[in-house]
Amino acid sequence: MIPGTIEVEVEADAWTAALPEAETVVRRAATAALGTVAGDVVVLLTDDGAVRDLNARFRDKDKPTNVLSFPAPETAEPHLGDIVLAYGVCADEAAAQGKSLADHLSHLVVHGVLHLLGRDHEDDAEAEEMEAEEREILAGIGVADPYASEQD
Repeated sequence: MIPGTIEVEVEADAWTAALPEAETVVRRAATAALGTVAGDVVVLLTDDGAVRDLNARFRDKDKPTNVLSFPAPETAEPHLGDIVLAYGVCADEAAAQGKSLADHLSHLVVHGVLHLLGRDHEDDAEAEEMEAEEREILAGIGVADPYASEQD
């Protein structure tokens, strides 16, 4: 892997069937979230079953979720980590929130990359800071505020 590479692996064809430009969307969002940080990221676009398995094995939560981030150990530099997204959960959330799949995918990739960079949302202050950073990054790539409907 060339340093600074965003590798996208599509394991579930549903992603590209619904969003032919999925790889481009992922790369654009990940690059924007990394900013000036030089590092490699692998993004896996898969299905709910695969994410459910990972969520159960690594987080003791036996259910699928939209995105999982797996930060790499410092010894793996320049590899920053891996991000895994579940098609069914992401598509359902996008539809329920009235967002395009591309915009929702962009948001979740930015969210995942920020986790790889050490950001978190364990308490309200951290959550507000991380959400503000997400808004700024997404605005920079033309994606609307993903939290706007929550504030109405």
